[in-house]
Formats: sequence, C-alpha cells, structure tokens
Amino acid sequence: MLVGAYLHGSAVLGGLRADSDLDVLAVSARETTHAEKQKIASGLLAVSGNRSRGDARRPIELTIVAGSDVRPWQYPPRRDFQYGEWLRERFERGDPDLFRPTIDPDIAILITMVRLGDVTLTGSAAGTTFDEVPQRDLVEALVADIPALIDDIDWDTRNVVLTLTRIWHSVVAGRIRPKDAAAEWALERLPPEHRPVLVRAREGYLRGNESWEDLRAQVLPFAHAVVAEIEASRG
Repeated sequence: MLVGAYLHGSAVLGGLRADSDLDVLAVSARETTHAEKQKIASGLLAVSGNRSRGDARRPIELTIVAGSDVRPWQYPPRRDFQYGEWLRERFERGDPDLFRPTIDPDIAILITMVRLGDVTLTGSAAGTTFDEVPQRDLVEALVADIPALIDDIDWDTRNVVLTLTRIWHSVVAGRIRPKDAAAEWALERLPPEHRPVLVRAREGYLRGNESWEDLRAQVLPFAHAVVAEIEASRG
C-alpha cells in the first residue's frame, strides 16, 4: 500500500535544529481507512516527542496523501491524513474530523520541499512519485497560510515570524530556502525598525530558545510589514 515516504522541512533544508520536528510525507496507493488512521495515530502518540512534557524525543509530523490525489498534479491538492504534536490533544480525545480526508493547499509546499531535498526513506524516488508543482500553485499555497499564521503569532511567535519571511523570499525568488537563510535575505531588505524581531527569531531558531517580552509590541507590526511586501511582490 505504501508507495514511498520522504523527508521534508528542516531535515532537508539546512539541517535539523534543536526544536525541529521530524517531517515526513508518505504516499499510499489508496486512501487509508478509518481503522488504519486510528492505528497510525496511536503509534505516533506513543513515539512522537512532546516539548510541553520535556520529552527528549523529536516531535514527528506525518502527512499522508493518496497517489491519485497528487499525480497527475492538480490544485488544490487533497490530504488523506496528518499527525502533528499541535494536534495531540485532539487525537487523544478521538476527534473524528482528524480522520477525514480534506483539501489542503499545504501539500503543494510539502511536495516542493520533498523534490528539492530528494531524501527517500522508503519506496520510489521522489522524482518519480511526484510531478513538479507549478510556481503559481506554490505561491498560492504559501499565501493561503498567511491568515492562520497571523492568528498563531502570539503563541508560536518564532515560527510565524520565520515562516512569513520564508514566504516572502519564496514569492520573490521562486524557491524555498531554509528559514535562517531566508531570514538573512530579508534582513537586508527590511526597514531598520522591523529587523530586531527577525534577528530574535533567527537566533532562537539556531539556538533553540528565546524570549519575546521586550519585543512583543513590535511583532505584529513586523508581520504586517512582511505581508505587505508579499502582496507587493505578487503584483
């Protein structure tokens, strides 16, 4: 049933950091059943690390797509299943919505990273499993994430700051780079008043921790400035 499994995210874009998840995209020959999803979720709940518990193991993010939903490529793509630590409590209480396939533009981003990294854990090589995602679809998927990112900025500040920056770079340059590299690129282009927020996020990404108390009032203005740059870059 498994066509292949592939690394993406930090593991293939610049290397895993102290707080990095282990990100895997798996392709199945068909949609998984509800019972199969429950079994997968149960296994991941047991082995995926959880930072809130002080667990030393890495958190795992697993996304599953059916082969027919991604090849031939069509946008927006469909996701069969996803597990991540931000969903742990919902999985523990058996939220039925987590076991239903859904439209997910993010799949375009994951496939782009998988093809770029080209790290196959098992099965067919990424280049033969996935079609190339057109640039217009990648940009559409990246921009679709922005409202949710802004909603999460208070509790997931570092990730949101760096992700917005990487979206900006990707829209301009047409490719996805590691978060710290995209931050370096953006620092040369940001007005001075917004640079401290990005410097703090980049340092936290590289070192694994940071405090935002002294910069909290500057975070949202930074985000709005970067979103404005993204919109201007799209034309």
